[in-house]
Amino acid sequence: MKGKWFSMAALAAVAAGMLAAASCGRDQQLVSIQIQPSVQNFGATNIPVQDDAGLQVQLRALGSYIHPPVTKDITNEVTWASNTPQMVTANSTGLITATGGSCGATLVSATSNTNTSPGGISSSGAIVTGYMTANVICYQGGGTGTGPALTVTFAGTGTGNVISNPSGLSCSSPSPCVAEFVDGTSVTLTATPTGSSQSASWTGCPTPTSSNVCTFAIETNTTVIANFN
Repeated sequence: MKGKWFSMAALAAVAAGMLAAASCGRDQQLVSIQIQPSVQNFGATNIPVQDDAGLQVQLRALGSYIHPPVTKDITNEVTWASNTPQMVTANSTGLITATGGSCGATLVSATSNTNTSPGGISSSGAIVTGYMTANVICYQGGGTGTGPALTVTFAGTGTGNVISNPSGLSCSSPSPCVAEFVDGTSVTLTATPTGSSQSASWTGCPTPTSSNVCTFAIETNTTVIANFN
């Protein structure tokens, strides 16, 4: 009889151990990631986009876990990425930087590829991702002074951005932009394809320098079209 009770006690101990292991396996299951701040703006309407280059903000990733419920800082445990790196980059520590190349909105993500407990026990193996929005504010008007207005609009099936030299005009498709320059100013416009676009060209440029560069002395109100395909 004692042997029987000993065997039953041993089985109970094994079952309890297996239950505890199962509970530990569910421990600290990551269910969501929140990025702080959730929205970050760079620049202003009166600042040329290229002047935003180098502006930086450090992001934080907060992971929400269950079994038991807890929120932890996992900034250095996730993979950071920007879906428009030509606008805003994100490094491995969650530091985002405006490039000054284009304006608009981009999504920055923080991803955890594995869910494990502090003891290394797999909990679910799911991929969990959180997002935030980084906005580079488009420049609205400006130029080198009062005079003829230069307007840039967009055409084609692709995307891209245009900046001027001297500074004052900067915009990204599909939003047009306009700036005034002193009469006779030599203006150089550079069109840069973005995303999957492969080419840039100009329509209405008085003296195109190359397929993506337009240089001319502005003397009257002028509208040029940047084509991205």
